[in-house]
Amino acid sequence: MDFTFTEEQQAAAETAKAVFADVPPDAVPSPALTHGAVADDLDRALWARLADTDLLGLVLDPAHGGAGLDPIALCLVLRESARALARVPLLETSAVALTLQRYGPAGTAADLLLRVTRGELVLTAAVHGRTGHDPAPLAVTARRDHDGWTLAGRTSAVPWAHQADRIAVPAHTPDGHTVLALLPRTRTGLTLTLTDQYGTHGERLAVLHLDDVRLDGTDVIDTEGAWEWLHGLLATGTCALALGLGEQVLTMTSQYTGKREQFGHPVATFQAVAVQAADRYIDLRAMEVTLWQAAWRLTADTAGPLPAAADIAVAKIWASEGVRRVVQTAQHLHGGFGADTDYPLHRYHAWAKHLELALGPAAQHEEALGDLLAIHSLG
Repeated sequence: MDFTFTEEQQAAAETAKAVFADVPPDAVPSPALTHGAVADDLDRALWARLADTDLLGLVLDPAHGGAGLDPIALCLVLRESARALARVPLLETSAVALTLQRYGPAGTAADLLLRVTRGELVLTAAVHGRTGHDPAPLAVTARRDHDGWTLAGRTSAVPWAHQADRIAVPAHTPDGHTVLALLPRTRTGLTLTLTDQYGTHGERLAVLHLDDVRLDGTDVIDTEGAWEWLHGLLATGTCALALGLGEQVLTMTSQYTGKREQFGHPVATFQAVAVQAADRYIDLRAMEVTLWQAAWRLTADTAGPLPAAADIAVAKIWASEGVRRVVQTAQHLHGGFGADTDYPLHRYHAWAKHLELALGPAAQHEEALGDLLAIHSLG
């Protein structure tokens, strides 16, 4: 498969590189509470720059003020954002917006997506369960009547919920169908628990309680396949974040071992160090090729010998294992310096663990891939 990027995709990556160039990767998360009010952990200045450079509307149609690009372009931008550990919900907002454009009511898309492109609207998704983007039994139910929808239940570990204007919440109906509700954060019946959760990266997550929340049909996407599409895009985007983070960490490690001398020679010249760095380079190249295969399958929207979920599973296997190995090797080769909180490597390590947990264990994806292969062989 030819994964040569188009001029438009390359331009998006170069723009992102310029936008994220001055973002400090070791920024300390804001306190959870400030004088009794919830602090704003979102980097609003960076969010405004993303809007000004048209990166928030990258994957949206020109009719919504966007550039009309694809998930591959989004992954290129996410890769750059992860190098700087950018504290913005670029993945969540873009994924929910693209899902709304693809599957949602036209009126709702027209009302919301132009505001997303302008940076006026923040979106997030309630990906639930201990393994983040992996499917788990839905804890929210949705009942439909002649007036609209009623949602009830609880979901946890929701990123950016305190800053989001809309939260995409998957919910199951009595007939086993899955719908995607676009909940306004201030909707009556929706409560965000004040006792916040935190990820391993130190960022706040939220617990959502839905007590018979009422929505009309324009705020619910009940098109078949919408949740599966959003789920796949979130997972693939997380693989892009893992790749960008891992590449930055390996660059930091190369620079450090090239300067650090032992016995009169840079430690990078020692065979044991060179072999470990080479192994991690191989991990990153495997993460990269499997990422582009998954992103291409989402973009191409064509039938293949296996569903796109198979390619996404392979990308998650490499990303989950690879990002862990890269940061562990980096910590080892940096020695005690890698644990110094004045040096940003500890922040990358914390974010890498968060991404690893969000992607879920590789063994689970290997099992899912095996099931898909078995179904295909029997078919």
